[in-house]
Amino acid sequence: MRLEQLNSASTEEFVGALGGVFEHSPWVAEAVAGQRPFTSVEILHGAMVVAVEKAGQAAQLGLIRAHPDLAGKAARQGSLTVESTSEQRGAGLDRLTDEEFEEFHRLNNAYQSRFGFPFILAVRGHNKHSIMAAFRQRLDHNAGEEVAEALRQIALIARFRLHDLIT
Repeated sequence: MRLEQLNSASTEEFVGALGGVFEHSPWVAEAVAGQRPFTSVEILHGAMVVAVEKAGQAAQLGLIRAHPDLAGKAARQGSLTVESTSEQRGAGLDRLTDEEFEEFHRLNNAYQSRFGFPFILAVRGHNKHSIMAAFRQRLDHNAGEEVAEALRQIALIARFRLHDLIT
């Protein structure tokens, strides 16, 4: 899709096209639809990130909690979004051994228990080993650090998705 098409689309079409950029959170696209036209993908991305920043803590935590566990049960059951499936496959998370899957399951549970939301990492450019290392490192953070890091990772995921979607 071209940026010019998004700029001239109806609000419904705009939100339909960009509603999945921020996982299961079309409200982010809705929040910026009235700011069109955007002159670049980076400016669109920046507006979306600002919308998340201004949304408040409850909406931000909802956005964080909308993300799936990495290499979690949803991935094994095939119930992830197309984007999440592709991202996790690109990092090799669809080819884990049973032992590796169990380790991811243990890390996901530990992280969820500690912070109350899923571990989020923009996995593009990562592999299962670097993802596990990031998991272990971030388990030592405090809740405030992890909320901020999760939102930073979500913004990075959104940037990748926008660049994949818009030409």
